[in-house]
Amino acid sequence: MSQHQDVKVLLVSLQQVLEQHGHWQSVPPSDEALSSVEPFSVDTLTCTEWLQWVFIPKMRQLVDHELPLPSAFSISPYVEEALNGAHGRDAIARVTRDIDALFQTSSQ
Repeated sequence: MSQHQDVKVLLVSLQQVLEQHGHWQSVPPSDEALSSVEPFSVDTLTCTEWLQWVFIPKMRQLVDHELPLPSAFSISPYVEEALNGAHGRDAIARVTRDIDALFQTSSQ
């Protein structure tokens, strides 16, 4: 499988785990909230909102259009900390660790 395909599979898994644990929303945040320039939009979005409305769509756009993927990044430390005590934290963090691992592996 190509890296783009691997990413696509993990994005589907991330959406599923967010849905399973009640973190998937049907109404998007305001345009103002989505326009944050802070890392992870910490000033305007919750972690799960950021995953759903920023991270997943941006990564899907790269995958769907076969655009270059980031060479390395790490979102799981943020997810683990931001979701500390939240329902489904471990399952969500597991998928984000898998995403991180895919990019760490590809950058070496």
